[in-house]
Amino acid sequence: MIGIDIGGANTKIVTEDEVIIRYCPLWRGAPLGEILSGFDGEAAVVMSGELADCFHTKGEGISFLVNEVKKIIPDARFYGTDGLFHTDPVPQLAAANWLASADLLRDRYPGSVLVDLGSTTADIIPLTPFSDLLNQTDLSRLRRGYLIYCGMLRTPVASLLRSVRIDGIDTPLSTEYFASAGDAHLVLGHITPEEYTVPTPDGKEATTALSLSRLARSVCADLDEVGHTGAIAIAEAFWDAERTLIKESLDRIGSGEVLAAGIGSGLIRRNFGGIDLQKELGRYADALPAYAVREVAIRDGI
Repeated sequence: MIGIDIGGANTKIVTEDEVIIRYCPLWRGAPLGEILSGFDGEAAVVMSGELADCFHTKGEGISFLVNEVKKIIPDARFYGTDGLFHTDPVPQLAAANWLASADLLRDRYPGSVLVDLGSTTADIIPLTPFSDLLNQTDLSRLRRGYLIYCGMLRTPVASLLRSVRIDGIDTPLSTEYFASAGDAHLVLGHITPEEYTVPTPDGKEATTALSLSRLARSVCADLDEVGHTGAIAIAEAFWDAERTLIKESLDRIGSGEVLAAGIGSGLIRRNFGGIDLQKELGRYADALPAYAVREVAIRDGI
């Protein structure tokens, strides 16, 4: 059996001994079927890609994704926000990937809070009581602080920052998509160029030098106008804004040991303590929902 997590931007596939992560922007018509080709047999699937704006509704997205998977893997089972597996496109399949992670970890780490910081979002999930998590939607999770739209790669810098202090002067940011979270985290040493796995805002390479230039452009400047220190100040302010959002959600949720997952797991562990699931699960922690839905299906005899 394989586990599959279909997001709007990335599709992740976990086998017994392999983790495959592919950039697959559904809104650009990326060929999901080609990514899944070569796999057969049984599959457990979760999704969040139904929210991509190429679909008029989430229901349309769910139907499309279920049908695309079943063309390649007819026996696939789909995990829903009701904590059950389904064979047909039903509303409960929308954004259930985080719940699969909670379902797997709740018995292993009771009372803990999962912080899964990925490329696009941060899931902040109290693992117990599990019954309180059932039938939550993205909307209800946003309202409760369980879902934060900031990540390690795709978040526009200007979406979290209105201004930054450069050379002692408060400097507003342009709201153009000039720089991303990937640029900020790259220049701060939180990720490597190889881990910057999505397209950059300007389509150029993911290098420290170019990321510094993109950050400078977010205040309508060339790098020589604000200097390296100015560009780094923008990156630091962005990460401070992200960290503050995560801390506010953790404070709102209350006590519980932090379980850090996703490509930002090490960063979460350094800032908030707890357990880095990267050390517990290896690379499976980078694709936790895909790993979790596979394990839950095996556990439940699906």
